[in-house]
Amino acid sequence: MAMTVRLPEELDRALDAIAEAEHVSKHALVLQGVELIIARRGRRAAVDEAVDFVLSHDAELLRRLEDA
Repeated sequence: MAMTVRLPEELDRALDAIAEAEHVSKHALVLQGVELIIARRGRRAAVDEAVDFVLSHDAELLRRLEDA
């Protein structure tokens, strides 16, 4: 799917500098950024699920530890 992204000048200049230093296109950098955001959200969801699991399955143990 095609998409146009309009960046503020400051971000565009920063992206240019990073792309030049990394020897990649700005397009490639934007894709990397999107992938990082998606991965971060996936990890956050996994951590939230793990915490919910522990809180629900080990509630009694956590209460006992709280009183220790």
